[in-house]
Amino acid sequence: MSERLEIDALRALLTIARLGGVTRAASHLNVSQSAVSHKIRRLEQNLDCSLLTRRPGGPLFTEAGTQLCDYARRIVDLHDEALATLGKKPVSGKIMLGMTEDTTTSGIARILGRFMRLFPNVKVQTRTSQSLCVQEWLKDGDLDVAAMQIFRKDLLPGDLTLFEDTLHWVRSPDLKFDTGEHIPFLSFDNNCFYKRWAFSEGLSMGHAFESILECPSSAGIQSAVRSGLGVALLNGLHITPDISKIEGVFPEPPDIVYIARVRAGADSAAVKALISEIAKEVHASKPLKLAG
Repeated sequence: MSERLEIDALRALLTIARLGGVTRAASHLNVSQSAVSHKIRRLEQNLDCSLLTRRPGGPLFTEAGTQLCDYARRIVDLHDEALATLGKKPVSGKIMLGMTEDTTTSGIARILGRFMRLFPNVKVQTRTSQSLCVQEWLKDGDLDVAAMQIFRKDLLPGDLTLFEDTLHWVRSPDLKFDTGEHIPFLSFDNNCFYKRWAFSEGLSMGHAFESILECPSSAGIQSAVRSGLGVALLNGLHITPDISKIEGVFPEPPDIVYIARVRAGADSAAVKALISEIAKEVHASKPLKLAG
């Protein structure tokens, strides 16, 4: 049995784990599926065990495969950290990063601080706005990486999930409203994707919402809800005991996820290093979450 584990093969294994399959991993790594399969077979030969179950509908990894993933994360992390710290060619460049308000108050801020210490030759320029704006900036090529909220159904292969949450209709306990009349609605702004979903789904069920407040901050929406100005959609992390959930009245909201998404073609060493640092935090025992 060989006593060497190839770093590239371990990266391929981790990519399979993150994206959920060999085909997706090959596409993300920009290599053929057979090339990825060959790397995994080499690992299996070196370790004399099976890593992938290769059973339709079954679990992706064998017990040994799952165990190797844990080792692989640590090995690859240490390998990359050594290169970043001691390498003769330090990573340099510029990263355009887009973030939503929620992600600026999550572990992303802490990761950026550590990243800038590890990679002092990389300049990170950050812009913050609502998710739809951040998505548009990414699509237009104005960003290299976006950290934002999306509906779970809109996840793409290659997206790195930071954490998950649920979406709820909410109101003040004192607010009374008539579903047969125009219902006062509180939204983050005109680019709020909660608002677009609510108005579309609400109309399909016969509800008529009237936007009476637009506020770009979560704290502002929370305050408006507590004051009884109207109903709103808030994710679970922002619902406090003095805010009531509305059950069984409006359409059931979809689940949301917070993700890091890389623009197609933005595969510089600097971007890869940033995504690697974010992935380390996601795979740590304490996942990312909002501060507070």
